[in-house]
Amino acid sequence: MENQQPDPDNLTDDSPAGDCPADAATDGAATEADRPEHAGDCPADAATDGAAAEADRPEDAADSDKSDDDKLAGATRQRASGWLVGALAAAVALFIGCAAFAGAALQPYLADRAQNAARIEVARTAAAAVTTLWTYTPETIDALPDRAAQYLSGDFHAQYRKFVEGVAAPNKQAQVTDRTEVVGVGVESLNGTEAVAIVFTNTTATSPMTKNIPSLKYVGYRLHMKNHGSRWLVTKMATVSFMDLTPQL
Repeated sequence: MENQQPDPDNLTDDSPAGDCPADAATDGAATEADRPEHAGDCPADAATDGAAAEADRPEDAADSDKSDDDKLAGATRQRASGWLVGALAAAVALFIGCAAFAGAALQPYLADRAQNAARIEVARTAAAAVTTLWTYTPETIDALPDRAAQYLSGDFHAQYRKFVEGVAAPNKQAQVTDRTEVVGVGVESLNGTEAVAIVFTNTTATSPMTKNIPSLKYVGYRLHMKNHGSRWLVTKMATVSFMDLTPQL
């Protein structure tokens, strides 16, 4: 039986082993042919999903970063606005404080300056009034009351007019020329609208009847004055010193 040869005339293949390898190969080939399709699909889908996820992540990160930047910028603006308001308030307070301090410091200076200006005006008016009242010629003595009106108050002006009318005729007859020069003036007191001034004068009088020998007199006057609007007017005048220096021949 070991040397039994196959029958060459037997065309029937009874060996089941001959079919198995072929079927196995065929099934293996079919299986292998099917695997790449499924295997190829899975990695592709995974890659696609991964790419989509990766594509979505930067956008979400960018939105998150933008939101953080906006919050930071808003906070910065709020802090800057707060600092600006605080600085402005401090500057305003400092300005008001400086202005108040300057006003308080300047008030005494302004008061002293106004007081000094008033004293100067009183002294000037007093000197001008005395010079006008006692300076005249035979031709101008009648006009003395009108010229002096700008320096005298109502009552005192009336008294002065009456005095001039009483001495005008004799002085015109004697051709007396009287010149008064102020040599000193000071403000004795200044209280609001009232003031007292002292005026010292040298008066020289000449007349043909005395051969034009000058009559020299040193006279001091105290003038009581009052402010009327923008002018100081003399309300009263009295002699406080008198010295006759006329040469005696």
